[in-house]
Amino acid sequence: MNDIIAELEAAVGEACAKHGGTDSVSASSTGGWNPRLWAALEQIGVTAISVAEEHGGSGGDISTAVAVLEVLGQHSVGVPLAETALLAGWLLADCGAVLPSGPMTACLAGSDLRLERKDDNLSVHGTVARVPWARCVDHVVVLGAGRVVLLHRDDFRVREGTNLAGEPRDDISIATSVPLVRVHDVTVESGISDRGFRTRAALARAAHIAGAARRALELAVTYAGEREQFGRPIAGFQAVQQHLAAMAGEVLLAKVAVEAAALALDTEDDPDVAVAAAKAVAGQVAGLVSSLAHQVHGAIGFTDEHPLHYSTTRLWAWRDEAGNENYWSTELGRRAVSAGSHGLWPLLVGKRSHSARR
Repeated sequence: MNDIIAELEAAVGEACAKHGGTDSVSASSTGGWNPRLWAALEQIGVTAISVAEEHGGSGGDISTAVAVLEVLGQHSVGVPLAETALLAGWLLADCGAVLPSGPMTACLAGSDLRLERKDDNLSVHGTVARVPWARCVDHVVVLGAGRVVLLHRDDFRVREGTNLAGEPRDDISIATSVPLVRVHDVTVESGISDRGFRTRAALARAAHIAGAARRALELAVTYAGEREQFGRPIAGFQAVQQHLAAMAGEVLLAKVAVEAAALALDTEDDPDVAVAAAKAVAGQVAGLVSSLAHQVHGAIGFTDEHPLHYSTTRLWAWRDEAGNENYWSTELGRRAVSAGSHGLWPLLVGKRSHSARR
């Protein structure tokens, strides 16, 4: 980690601590979001991080954006930064468009949405399911039929839904004609694809998981030091120590996997394997860390009064979003078989590491 990322993490952490208290986390867990924190993050300049400045972004790379997402996951805060910067911002900027102001989200068109060119407009009709934060954003960016389409808030209707943690995952209905100034054809040079979209979405959720797992560990360590049984803190019992040690190992594993995947996305032509590994690892970490954290806390960890459930419900929800560990493990296996005996080593270590060893 360089000094710039460390300072940025500290600034975002302070903003989360100031504006992301228990009340706001609780509100976000019932479908709300945190506009005060979003305003603070805009002042820090991270809401469009990793998007080039000439397109209205904050600059920076994917590794820096992922570091910020980990902090947001650690604090269980409700803001669509991953959707705004890593997905919607990426789609618009790579098409040469300038980002509009305010929070955004993005989605793939899917089979239930039709996009047809009619004269000087693009007809967009149909539905898209479970779009993150749709009720809270000013714009939705849709990727489909070889186009990137910018929808305004009055172009779509929302049917509200939530994930396990209570975060907005809304169905949107669209029946509108979009002027071509808000429609951008996807070129080969842009690098935009459905696969690239899924890869970025998976990395974002893996980064969130890495942060939430770290928070669950912090809470478990604190509780084990305070809670007493038989006249001494439960942290003195070997079984509890083993749980905490296992959690610490898993938290570090998730962080390393996510950072390696972010670096691959910044530097390699084919980052898919690193991202698949990161999401698969993060999914496994989410299950184990949440299980051990609740074992350390006992029944108190499941209550609304204790903050642990803010982290563990998000671990369970994010584990299944953008592909769970079974999906990404299967993808890794498919890539390994396709690489064959000669291609397996460079596939596992990445092109840069492989070139350095030759």
